[in-house]
Amino acid sequence: MRPPPSLTNTPVDVKLTAWFHRLVGALLAAAFAIMLVTLFVPSLHLPGNSAAPEVVLLLAATASTIFALERQLPMQNILLAASVIALIGGAISALGAISGIPFGPFIFTSELGPKFFHELPWAMPLLWIVTVLNSRGVARLILRPWRKTKTYGFWLMGLSAVLVMLFVLALDPFASRIKHYWFWTPTTFPLTWQGAPLVDFLSWGIVTLLILAFVTPALIGKRLSKRSTPDFHPLCVWLGGVLIFGIACARNGLWPAVAMDAAIGVATIIFAIRGARW
Repeated sequence: MRPPPSLTNTPVDVKLTAWFHRLVGALLAAAFAIMLVTLFVPSLHLPGNSAAPEVVLLLAATASTIFALERQLPMQNILLAASVIALIGGAISALGAISGIPFGPFIFTSELGPKFFHELPWAMPLLWIVTVLNSRGVARLILRPWRKTKTYGFWLMGLSAVLVMLFVLALDPFASRIKHYWFWTPTTFPLTWQGAPLVDFLSWGIVTLLILAFVTPALIGKRLSKRSTPDFHPLCVWLGGVLIFGIACARNGLWPAVAMDAAIGVATIIFAIRGARW
């Protein structure tokens, strides 16, 4: 039986969707370029808040991440997953700001703009969405050779959590020491990275596993295909973030962070390209 016209995608709908996806991608590329310009030309003052380039980039990355997934999943599934990620990640970030658990003692500043309930910057839930979904996308690329094994789902969740930890490892010096979005307060934890206790990165990974336990059913595609085409969009967004963090650290003389960002980026590219070519 032929489906009702209301349930089918007309050629006009397909063209509009493709056009909108290209528009969102172009906005992300423009936001990325503006961010790079502000890093290389720090004397350039753009209109509005000093954090405007980062805010625009985060908004563009969030929109691009969500709409890129529409090629694989229904939009209602994507929005459900994004909402759960934002809710859990935002709630635990607020808990961390109040109690120091589980990330360690830190304080959010006003650099990211208004806060929910005077504790949580509005940008943090979006940061969780971008970090978790794109880390999962990169993990899918890396694990393509093993996507038909019985334990693939568990490996995907575990590697996604590791990639989130690596991304935050690159992010934290940029956010805390350069942009001052948050400050780490003195702690009894013996091991730190650029002022951040190592428990912070471990906690991001554990929270990611918790989030993926809830959202993975919504992120499993129901479309049957003999061989899926590798999606490089998550890799571009993920590496774009690491590149920005590394350049900013280089401009501010944080050379250990630059070396770490370079190592993370090169290793991720190698494993992702190897998996994508399978």
